[in-house]
Amino acid sequence: MKKDIYIRRRPKSLTSVPTHYCAGCGHGIVHRLIAEVVDELGIREKTIGIAPVGCAVLAYFYFNFDVTEAAHGRCAAVATGIKRVLPDRIVFSYQGDGDLAAIGLAETLHAANRGENITVVFVNNTVYGMTGGQMAPTTLTGQKTATSPCGRDPVTMGPPLRMCELLNTLDRPYHIERVALDSPAGVRKAKAALLKAFRVQLENKGYSFVEILASCPTHQRVNPAQALKFVGEQMAAEFPPAVFREEGRVAHA
Repeated sequence: MKKDIYIRRRPKSLTSVPTHYCAGCGHGIVHRLIAEVVDELGIREKTIGIAPVGCAVLAYFYFNFDVTEAAHGRCAAVATGIKRVLPDRIVFSYQGDGDLAAIGLAETLHAANRGENITVVFVNNTVYGMTGGQMAPTTLTGQKTATSPCGRDPVTMGPPLRMCELLNTLDRPYHIERVALDSPAGVRKAKAALLKAFRVQLENKGYSFVEILASCPTHQRVNPAQALKFVGEQMAAEFPPAVFREEGRVAHA
């Protein structure tokens, strides 16, 4: 019997440029999901992405729509300015844990508190990838990094920041959700969350935030399979996947 072969073609919103990401890195998956969502919503010609300083600093090479660069941590501010000047565009920031939760924490909080009609995609892999594997705001308690070689000590270094829970204390965000790229089911949930977040902006309902727990095998010093297990077990225990805010109402405290 002849088997049907289903070929997933490259989304129009992705270029054919090979990426610089390490084997097993979650960024490639997230890029693909965003591109699929943009294509499915038919918004490629009106989408503007904001690339961060971090592993995804070269995102403008990989997305086949307008992408601009922002100074380190200033993605939310740049996205706000672009959206206010061009309100008919779909504007999203693409940020890692250092760009969003460290140097960019103030911009993140204030954009959310104002309820800006933008979409924020937060890729959380609990470590600084581009600069050498240093401790991030989201590094887990006890996790070893280049700057926490004995493991993160919450007494001297503070506990990891939970960004969804923090933003959920504000009044203005419309949608807040966390997903994990630890399995095919997790990838499907991530795409559904992104689709929902972009639709929120299309419908002019306000600020949407999607946190995506992703793997970094290189700086966790494990193989890709072990990195996915780390996401599904250790990261998800500290950062439980959930819908925190939906339709402007708190869904999960």
